[in-house]
Amino acid sequence: MSQARPVFYVSDGTGITAENVGNSLLTQFENVVVETRRLPFVDSEEKARDAAEVIRRAGERSGLRPIVVNTIVDERINAALTGGGGLMLDVFSPFMTRLEEEFGTRHTPQVNRAHGIVDFGEYEQRMHATNFALTHDDGMDLHYDQADVILVGVSRSGKTPTCLYMALHFGVKAANYPLTPDDLENMELPPSLVKHRAKLFGLTIDPVRLQQIRQVRRPNSRYATIEQCRREVAAAETLLKSERIPMLNTTRTSVEEISSKILSELGIERHMF
Repeated sequence: MSQARPVFYVSDGTGITAENVGNSLLTQFENVVVETRRLPFVDSEEKARDAAEVIRRAGERSGLRPIVVNTIVDERINAALTGGGGLMLDVFSPFMTRLEEEFGTRHTPQVNRAHGIVDFGEYEQRMHATNFALTHDDGMDLHYDQADVILVGVSRSGKTPTCLYMALHFGVKAANYPLTPDDLENMELPPSLVKHRAKLFGLTIDPVRLQQIRQVRRPNSRYATIEQCRREVAAAETLLKSERIPMLNTTRTSVEEISSKILSELGIERHMF
C-alpha cells in the first residue's frame, strides 16, 4: 500500500471551508492516498508556528511533502505557516486581486471574519429552522403547517441528517416522518401526511447498506435483519411510487447533494446564502 500523503486543512476559523474545498479537490485524484487533518483557529503567528511544526513533522514521518489547504487571510500568519514546508494552497488568494480590481478598493483582512455572525436575522432563521427539525424529527411532532419540506422514508434512510443540514445551511424548516411497518402494511400515506402531499419527498436506500446501519444501532435485532430491511425498502418504494412522491436513493449520495436535489425538485429557494 502506498504511503499516505499528509494533507492539512488550516484556518483562522473552524476550518470547515478549507476542508470542504480540499475534499472537493482530492476527490479528483482517485489513486492518491492521503491522510487528512484539520487545524482550526490558527489565528496568531504563535499558533501558526506551532501548526507549521506539526506539518513539518508529518512530512518527515511520511517522507512526502505535506499539502496545506489554507483559508487564513492575515499575511503574517500565513508567512509563519509556510515554515512547515508544505505545498500551500491558499483558497482565497486567487480571487482577491481580481475582486480588488473590480471593486476598486483593497480588501481588509480580518481574522475569523468568514465564520462570524454577519446577519443576525439569517442566523436566527437558521436556529429556528434547526429547532424545527429537531422537534419534528421521526414524527415526534405531526404539526406540519409550517414545514417547507417533509422527508418520508424507512427508519435510518438518512432523513434526520438531511433535515439538519437543510436547516443549518439554508434556513429551511424540514420535518421527517419514518414509515413504520404498520404504515407499509396498509400501503397508504398516514393521514397526517395526506394534506401536506405537496411538501413530501421520499428517501430510499440500498437494503444491504440499511442493514449495516441498523446493525450498529440495534445489533442482532429483527429490525436489523437483511430480510426486514429488504421488505421495508421494497414496500416503501412501492408506496412512494404509487403516491407519485419524488424519491431519491441516499446510498451513495452525500447529504449536501441530497439536500440540493430536494430543494431543486420541490422548487424551494434557498432562504440564505
